[in-house]
Amino acid sequence: MSYESQLQHLFNVKGQTAVITGGSGGLGSAMAYALAQAGVNVAILSRHEESARNVAEKIQAQGGSALGLACDVVERSALEQALEQVTHAFGPVDILINGAGGNQPAAVTSPELSFFDLDNEAIDRVFNLNFSGTFKCCQVFGRGMAERKQGCIINIASMTSLKPLTRTPAYSAAKAAVANFTQWLAVHMAQEYSPAIRVKTQRSI
Repeated sequence: MSYESQLQHLFNVKGQTAVITGGSGGLGSAMAYALAQAGVNVAILSRHEESARNVAEKIQAQGGSALGLACDVVERSALEQALEQVTHAFGPVDILINGAGGNQPAAVTSPELSFFDLDNEAIDRVFNLNFSGTFKCCQVFGRGMAERKQGCIINIASMTSLKPLTRTPAYSAAKAAVANFTQWLAVHMAQEYSPAIRVKTQRSI
């Protein structure tokens, strides 16, 4: 067997179903295109339906299988509805990539905005989007993996979870929480359900 054939055999994901939150963004869409090329059914979740559908349509135009859905990851009911739609279209979710995240100007310090004057609501929104959204997605989409005793969850953290950037306290703290939670969830899933459920962190900038 050639080296290329061995790689294809070891990392064959053809026919599996992946959900990517933040799937219409730069990082999320790149992963969506790559997985679709590997034969994965890809569900792109975004707060904006149009952007999610645009990515899905590009994948479909290239012969891939994709679904674009509007979904706010901080809303549990929206996630449950998305799960129902994805399952109806493709079947059980095998892969979850939590890529939804971001920051807000009102939660970033500057010469004009001191740490002591950061907007509390903006801080809450940043933390909810980056951490709470990831937490809830793991609950909603991870339940089926626990029941089937297999699956893969990838949570996108950030280099700021290791060394916080100067002016982004809420974003850095939220991504550090994602990294910590991912380690906890990896152990929990392996011990309580199955070691065949893999939970990993991928750090972006």
